[in-house]
Amino acid sequence: MAAASPSVFLLMVNGQVESAQFPEHDDLYCKYCFVYGQDWAPTAGLEEGISQITSKSLDARRALVWNFPIDVTFKSTNPYGWPQIVLSVYGPDVFGNDVVRGYGAVHVPFSPGRHKRTVPMFVPESTSKLQKFTSWFMGRRPEYTDPKVVAQGEGREVTRVRSQGFVTLLFNVVTKDMKKLGYDTGPPDTQGVSGPSPPQGLPT
Repeated sequence: MAAASPSVFLLMVNGQVESAQFPEHDDLYCKYCFVYGQDWAPTAGLEEGISQITSKSLDARRALVWNFPIDVTFKSTNPYGWPQIVLSVYGPDVFGNDVVRGYGAVHVPFSPGRHKRTVPMFVPESTSKLQKFTSWFMGRRPEYTDPKVVAQGEGREVTRVRSQGFVTLLFNVVTKDMKKLGYDTGPPDTQGVSGPSPPQGLPT
């Protein structure tokens, strides 16, 4: 008897939130969560997590190293709404209050294999100097009530932001039954780590 053809495919993702470069800040921690379409559902692992607090390394790189693990499996019937990972980095201000130091998002790589991604981070800005001073004095910096809006385009055009820092992610991606459903993700990456090179000005 022939086996029934699959009705869903699986996307298995593991890896780590490896490190960050925030030249102006120290003692930071990172939160992550996944954003995905209506046809997607997690079947195993964790959709969100929060790392330990880390300090800058003592070498020339001055990197903030977390090596915080990611491990999640999704199922879906179509690739629309492919998962994105949303990152939020927090740390203390001069008054000891936890304030956001950066938001960023990137899609989980589409092709199976090992991938490296460097994600540029940004923070929302106050719209006036008075608001900026008040938020600094009160320890209430502008931030999103729901970080998942970072992965969406709606309403982003009215938000004033400032670039600040980079976070490096490592992904190991495995897919199952995509070709049986007619989707071609290309050959597995057997050449080691792929992804964009670090931005200019950052040590490798």
